[in-house]
Formats: sequence, structure tokens, C-alpha cells
Amino acid sequence: MGYLIFFTAVRAKDIVNSPYNARQDNFADLVIRGAFSDRKGNTLALTEVAEDGTEIRRYPYGDVFAHVIGYNHGELGKTGLESVENFSLLSSNAFFLEKIKDEFQDQKHWGDTVVTTLDADLQQTAYLALGDNKGAVVVMEASTGKILVMLSKPSYDPNQIEENWSYLNADEENSPMLNRATQGSYAPGSTFKVVTALEYMREHPDYENYTYECGGEITSNNVTIRCFDSTVHGLENLQSSFANSCNASFVNIGLSLNRSSYTKTGEDLLFNKKLPCVLDYTKSSFSVDQNTGEAEVMMTAMGQGRTLVSPYHMALITSAVANGGTLMEPYLVEKVTNHTGREIKKNVPKSYRKLMTSDEAAQLKSYMQAVVEEGTGMLLSGQTYTAAGKTGTAEYSMDDGEKMHSWFMGFTNVDNPELVISVIVEGYDGNDGAKAVPIAKQILDAYYY
Repeated sequence: MGYLIFFTAVRAKDIVNSPYNARQDNFADLVIRGAFSDRKGNTLALTEVAEDGTEIRRYPYGDVFAHVIGYNHGELGKTGLESVENFSLLSSNAFFLEKIKDEFQDQKHWGDTVVTTLDADLQQTAYLALGDNKGAVVVMEASTGKILVMLSKPSYDPNQIEENWSYLNADEENSPMLNRATQGSYAPGSTFKVVTALEYMREHPDYENYTYECGGEITSNNVTIRCFDSTVHGLENLQSSFANSCNASFVNIGLSLNRSSYTKTGEDLLFNKKLPCVLDYTKSSFSVDQNTGEAEVMMTAMGQGRTLVSPYHMALITSAVANGGTLMEPYLVEKVTNHTGREIKKNVPKSYRKLMTSDEAAQLKSYMQAVVEEGTGMLLSGQTYTAAGKTGTAEYSMDDGEKMHSWFMGFTNVDNPELVISVIVEGYDGNDGAKAVPIAKQILDAYYY
């Protein structure tokens, strides 16, 4: 009896959500699959029932929410929240008299509604701001962990998943079905300088006395690293090195670090670790040790080399900085209601882990604020909202020449942080290393104005 209670209360949801559980179809025989809505009540997915009883899954926003909501198709399976929340959608908490009436009339019960934390207006703004670029956007609340935006491009229309199945899976160049927000693996570029700066602070309590004379490049063992556009930054301290995203200074810092401790700090920030995420994700990677060559250390310190990270992970790191070092557990589901709106269960914010001390977070916050006030993110200065952040550019080679990823990670209302944002613009040509910043600004402006 004890095991039956445990199974029903704890394991039932995992079992019914398993793609290997054929009994899921039994639920669909009794229940019309429930709907998804955003936090304001906008419908993101629903089941339409024709006069002949045929059920059709509809996605009113087309490809805007394709990766986070996912799709549900009998033969093709389920992805995204359609898979994660399968149990709730195929459960019915309709009023018992209504259920009795349905049974007498040999009709199905209406499934429950999953109310997400997503904001349809802000998601659409992000969709338009990213334009024709490949990339991803994540927006979340620092103090709660609620995810308001999770966008990936290129995308696909889940309303036409069956018709386009072969094409979507054959398009290796664009990978439209890949959720770049959680599954993308990118060199972090200068956004990784948050990790390098944190390790330097941990190793050097007198870090405020750090100085470096930047001549636009640095050479060690016949390896030369240049600042972006070979800019000569002159005499800098740690804050101005961070604000100006000075590669030469951070390479200098990287060469001085204890490599084992450096990797440990990365792991404190969840590199090489499991991430709190209900959707499929790719684990970020970062590692240096005593056998790592000097050239690799130089590249790693400025966010290149073999280090890889997802936009979602960078949002988590930023959220911890904004929230005094504590990462709140991210979540996508606000509550579950029955089909008439009566609340069945509700998620509440909870702490996931302390990634750094409050003093470390406060110092990194001041450095990120300097990026906006005097450094590479000045486009976000002078708004009705205050902002702090870090830009990044990651260069890589392709058959058709040099390409770049442009990053921005940051948060708003610095004194009482509100929104965390992570943006990547993938694989473009040109010299605009801050391409992600204006996209972030469009999204933040839409929220505050």
C-alpha cells in the first residue's frame, strides 16, 4: 500500500510522460488534450474538436513558440513543454457533475490548462527583433526564476509539422528544429570574462590594485592576441578592462591564474555540470589543467578556445550575479488550472544554488554596470531603466571566411534587479561586434515603455 501511494504521488507523472509508455494513448481516449496559455491568458496551444469528433492540435502563434512549447503529433511524438507537461494536459479536473454528464453522453472530458510563465507580447518582440538572424533569446526574472521569453531561430511552424517533417530534418545548415536557447553550444566570447574576472578576484584579494598597459595586443610564446579592431586601451584597472572588453588585459590575467582553481570556479558557475532545465539541453564545457598549453589558456581567458556554452546557461550566470549570487530555479509553468480556470496547482519560486558570494556578485554587478555606463554596452545607457551587462564577440572560421557570434548578457534595474536577458546572434559577417546589444535594447524597451 505504501508503494502504491508513493507511485501515485511521485512516480506517476514521470511514467506517464515517458515516450516509451504506450498507456498514454488511454488518457487521450478519455480526455481532450488541454491548452497552453501565457501568463496573461493568451492561448499558445489548444485542441480543436470538429463536429465528427476529430481533434486537431493548433498553435495560434505559429513558429514563435515552436521550440519552447514544442509540438504534439501522434506519429511524430512530442517535444518541448508538450512532452514535459503531458500528464497535466491529459488530466481532467473538471467539476465532477460535468464529468458525470460527459460520461452519460459518451463524451470526453476537457483536459487541464497549463499556464506558463511566458509572455506572448515580449516573445513576439524578441522574434521580430532577431529578424532573419540565426540565434536565440532568453529573458527571465532574476528574483523568481520565471522564464518570460525563450526564442530560437530559425524556427518552424508546429501547425505544419507533418507536411514539412522531411524538409525540417534534412536542413542541416539551418537546423530549424534545434532549440538554440538550451541546446546551442557556442564559444562565449567576452561574456566569459565574467568567469575569468571572478577567478582573478578569488585568487587576488587586492584585485582592486590590478593595472595593465594595453597596447592593442599581447604576445606570449609566439602567440599574439589582439583587442577588437586592435584598439589600444592604454592603462587599465580590472573594471576598465572589463568595461572595454580588453582582450590583452584578460589574456594577461588568464596566464596568471591557477588552472585547477580556474576550472573549479567554472564548475561553481555550472560549467561541466547539470543545469536546472526541464527541456532538452546541452551541457556547457570548460576545462583547463596543468597540461593545457599556454596558447589555449590565452584563448580561454577571453572566451574562445574549446569553451562552449548555451544562451540559457549564460542567462543563469547573469541571474545569479543580479540576485546577489543566488540562482533561483528557472521555471516555465506558473500553474495548472482546469478548463474553466479553477487553480489545481501552482509553482512558487525557490532557490537552486549559491553560485558565488554576495560580495563577489556585487563586484561583478558594478563591473557589468560599467560596461553600460562607459564601455561596450553604452547603447543601453540613458534609458528610463538602468542596465548592467557584458557584450561578447566570438570569432570562428568557415569555408566561406571568418564568421562571428555576437553576445549580450545583462539585467535591468541594477539597484533592484528585475529582468535578465541573454542574446546571441549567430554566424554573421561584418565588424559590428555589438550586434546583439540593439536586439536586447528593442526587447527591453518593449517591456518598459
